Amino acid sequence: MQVYKSIIRPILFKIDPEWIHNMAFKLISIATKLPITSRVLKKRFESLPEWETDFCGLKFRNPVGLAAGFDKDATALAGWEMLGFGFVEIGTLTPKPQPGNPKPRLFRFSDDKALINRMGFNNKGVEAAVKKLKARNTQIIIGGNIGKNKDTPNEEAFKDYEIAFDALFDYVDYFVVNVSSPNTPNLRELQDKEPLHKILKAVSNKNKQKKNPKPLLLKIAPDLNNSQLDDILNIICDLHIDGIIATNTTVSRDRLEAAGEDIKKVGSGGMSGRPLKDRSTEIIRYIHSRSRGSVPIIGVGGILSADDAIEKIEAGASLVQIYTGFVYEGPELIRKINKAICHKSKNSMPIFSRRNQVSTSK
Repeated sequence: MQVYKSIIRPILFKIDPEWIHNMAFKLISIATKLPITSRVLKKRFESLPEWETDFCGLKFRNPVGLAAGFDKDATALAGWEMLGFGFVEIGTLTPKPQPGNPKPRLFRFSDDKALINRMGFNNKGVEAAVKKLKARNTQIIIGGNIGKNKDTPNEEAFKDYEIAFDALFDYVDYFVVNVSSPNTPNLRELQDKEPLHKILKAVSNKNKQKKNPKPLLLKIAPDLNNSQLDDILNIICDLHIDGIIATNTTVSRDRLEAAGEDIKKVGSGGMSGRPLKDRSTEIIRYIHSRSRGSVPIIGVGGILSADDAIEKIEAGASLVQIYTGFVYEGPELIRKINKAICHKSKNSMPIFSRRNQVSTSK
C-alpha cells in the first residue's frame, strides 16, 4: 500500500478524477491480458480458502466487494478478481443508454478522504452490459444494480426496473434495486412507502416467475429517518426481499471539514468516503436491531481501513463493499480487511459467526 499511497496516488490525484477513473479501467484490462502482470497480481492479492463466505445462498470467495458505480458497464470484471475482490456490483444500469449529468461531476476532497459525485446514472444501457457479461472470463460473483432512466416518470419507474431485471437475469448472481441515488431528479422519492412497494413488488414477482430466483436486495440512502427505515423494513418483510445494502451516498455535508467555499463551488451531488462512515454504520445498526438480525445486510460507506470494515460487521453487516476507500487506499485495503475479518472470526467473537450463516431468505 505504501507504493500506491506514496507514489501512484499522488500522480493520479493531479489528474481530473473522472478521466483517471476511465483510464484505470483500460490499464486494469491491459494488466489482465499480460501473463506476467496478471500472475504477479493474482498471487499478490489471491483470496485464501478461510475467507470464503456464504450470503443469501451464494458462496463468495471473500466478503469484500466493489460497490456499484465504479464499474457501471461491466468493463473490467477479470481485473477486479485479479485485485482480490470477492464480488463486484455493476451498474447502476438503466434500460436505455444515457450520458448522465454534465461534466465536471466527480470531485475529490483529499484531506477528508471524500468524494462528491453527481454522475447521474451514466451508463451504456443494460444491453451493452449484457454483451460484456456474455464474454466474461471470470467466476467472480456479480451483482446487477438496476435503476430507471432519467426521462422515465416516477409512476412508470417500475417498468424500467422490470426491463433491466429481465435483461440481466441470466448473467448476474444477485440483484440490487437502486432508488437511493441523489443524482437522478426525484429518484429518492421512490423510497417512499407506496412507490417503493410498487417497484419491489414488480421486480419480486418477476423473480418468482423464474425457475431459479436470484437474491434481490434494496439499496437505501443514509439520509432516511427512523420512521422511513421502519416503513422500508415492513415492505422488505412483506415482500420477502432478501436483504438491504446500506448505504448509498449522502446529500449531507456534515463532517466534511473542507472550506465552505470549496464545498459551495462543487455544488450538488452525493458524498462518499470518511465523512459518511458513522452515519452508514448507524443505519446498519438500526436495521439489524429492528429486524432482530433477520434482514441480511451488505455494509458500505466510509470504509477506508480494516477497522472501519470490522465496525460495519459488528453493527450487523455480513459483507462489505468499498469504493472511495479503494480510490484513497488502493488494492491492499481489500487484503487487509479480509485478514482482519478472518482474525476476528478465529478469535471466537460471536457476532462474526453471522458471516457464514446468512442463507437465502424466506
